[in-house]
Amino acid sequence: MDPLLLGAIVAIATIVVLFSGVSVAIGLLIVSGLFLFAFDGMRSVELMPEILFGKLDNFALLSIPMFIIMGASIASTRAGADLYEALERWLTRIPGGLVVSNLGACALFAAMSGSSPATCAAIGKMGIPEMRKRGYPDGVAAGSIAAGGTLGILIPPSVTMIVYGIATETSIGRLFLAGVIPGLMLVGLFMAWSLYSTWRSGDAATLGAGSYTWAERFEILPRVLPFLAIIIGVLYAMYGGIATPSETAAVGALLCLLIAMIIYKLWNPKDLWVVLRDSTKESVMILFIIAAAGVFSFMLSSLFITQSIAEWIGTLDVNRWVLMGAVNVFLLVAGFFLPPVAVILMAAPILLPIITTAGFDPIWFAVVLTINMEIGLISPPVGLNLYVINGIAPDISLRTILLGSLPFVACMVLAIVLLCIFPGLATWLPNLVMGTAI
Repeated sequence: MDPLLLGAIVAIATIVVLFSGVSVAIGLLIVSGLFLFAFDGMRSVELMPEILFGKLDNFALLSIPMFIIMGASIASTRAGADLYEALERWLTRIPGGLVVSNLGACALFAAMSGSSPATCAAIGKMGIPEMRKRGYPDGVAAGSIAAGGTLGILIPPSVTMIVYGIATETSIGRLFLAGVIPGLMLVGLFMAWSLYSTWRSGDAATLGAGSYTWAERFEILPRVLPFLAIIIGVLYAMYGGIATPSETAAVGALLCLLIAMIIYKLWNPKDLWVVLRDSTKESVMILFIIAAAGVFSFMLSSLFITQSIAEWIGTLDVNRWVLMGAVNVFLLVAGFFLPPVAVILMAAPILLPIITTAGFDPIWFAVVLTINMEIGLISPPVGLNLYVINGIAPDISLRTILLGSLPFVACMVLAIVLLCIFPGLATWLPNLVMGTAI
């Protein structure tokens, strides 16, 4: 059978299996096993366990549970609320400063936790009621938090970037650095839209500011500065050549747990057990998907599907930006239905040869892919962040949250366009810090 036709059949079968309700990892294993057995016999099927466990034999994978523990320990405390309060006290005199405070808190908390839903929950619980009380439109209040939460998968340290690095054998350090400037650019675009939307509402109450003394502003800083110091220390250790990403993640996780225990009195063994239990569940889920995706990639390669697609793309007489546009549409649609980790692990074996053949930088592409995944987090039908916000503020309808999020989706699309025009936004910092990639 023609490999391209076989690839189309595999794609349809994968979609059908995943929509049947089975988990992503189990679905990938089912599809891989069926096609390997049908076209390559039992010989290839017998290799599946070896490939499954072999894919997990990677020291870099240790960074995933460590960064998840790091984020879970922060999310289990009042760190999000304190971060929000600190920014509110310092930015309160800026017209529309409350929404800026919320977005800034989302960006910082996302960098500390690496989790979009955790960011939405931690900042939204205080930010949304406060913005509504001050007169901000419900759409701005809910949409800004939903969009701000997506920054967790772009601003380092990012588990999504780690997964991309492992799937494509790309430097995780470079990927982290590549996400810094685009992440800050997105924060700036979100803030600019929020301020414009606030100004357009013309509601004096919206622009009203609270009043805090200098003592009140400085009083809250000791509760959030240690966490920020850990983030800076982790990144410095990684890029200063002191330790590997896995080693720095382990130290960061330990320090975050200690700070949660010392500053926020997280001494109860039951609370600590919840942090470790939830972290273990999430880590196992991600690692299982990684292992299953390794088997899926082996199936695509052994049936010559990946190679044939790359060769076919290379023969197409189309502008490479038309090709990149098609790839972006594919990623958007996939992100509407699947979590970012699953999309990356399923699509990377196919997309990486295509984008490198077309002359695109894989580091730059990682940022574009991640922003596409961010859009999926605030887009139906899955739109995880939309449901998190609806759980925080059930009296705000999903339609209002979605409409409030759409301008931020436009900001993300604008960010992708800017990255296409100025790819140095993603590649300049990694090349500056780590030298030009060979």
